[in-house]
Amino acid sequence: MSTRLDHRNPLVFDTHELGRRPGALQRLSRSVEAPADLGIDGVIGVPEGSPVELDLRLESVMEGVLVTGTARASAEGECVRCLEPLRQEVAADFQEMFSYPSDSSDARGHRKEAADDDAEDDEDMTPLEDGMFDLEPVLRDAVVLALPMQPVCREDCAGLCAECGASLNDDPDHHHDAVDIRWAALQGLADSLGTGEKDNMGGAEAGVDEKQEK
Repeated sequence: MSTRLDHRNPLVFDTHELGRRPGALQRLSRSVEAPADLGIDGVIGVPEGSPVELDLRLESVMEGVLVTGTARASAEGECVRCLEPLRQEVAADFQEMFSYPSDSSDARGHRKEAADDDAEDDEDMTPLEDGMFDLEPVLRDAVVLALPMQPVCREDCAGLCAECGASLNDDPDHHHDAVDIRWAALQGLADSLGTGEKDNMGGAEAGVDEKQEK
């Protein structure tokens, strides 16, 4: 169920000043606090309450208000290679159409149930409510798409040693002597044969000693 928009919400914008004359323009700049969960969970995101700078262009068209804008913020996360914390500036562009209420909507812009199939054609339209629109869903989608799915602290990050977990950024020469498992198997066989030969030699020497005693 839809709830009435609150004009005190910094992500709710009023279009009454813009008017409904096609071609009318309005530019807005606003700094807002980032809502919760603005990013990719467990990977990278804009911390809740941190500043998000918005630059918006509102244009009145026949169908409603076309909103074009850019959001800028600082995202925080963890490098997928070395696991070190990182901070990255993000700029997310977006565009959304907010439609004027039609005959199938009430005065607030909430859609009424329509008896015909035409209502299905407008399911993706976001109606204005009392001349206002909520930018948060649009902002959230835009920021998530602008963030990297695999963030790195720097492009040439060497990551961690796969064997011991040491940082290869701190010690570029770090390495482990690789042993070819085929040679290791042969070495093991040689060691076992060597041990057998020693045992045989030990037995032979013992037999000689016994004969000398006799």
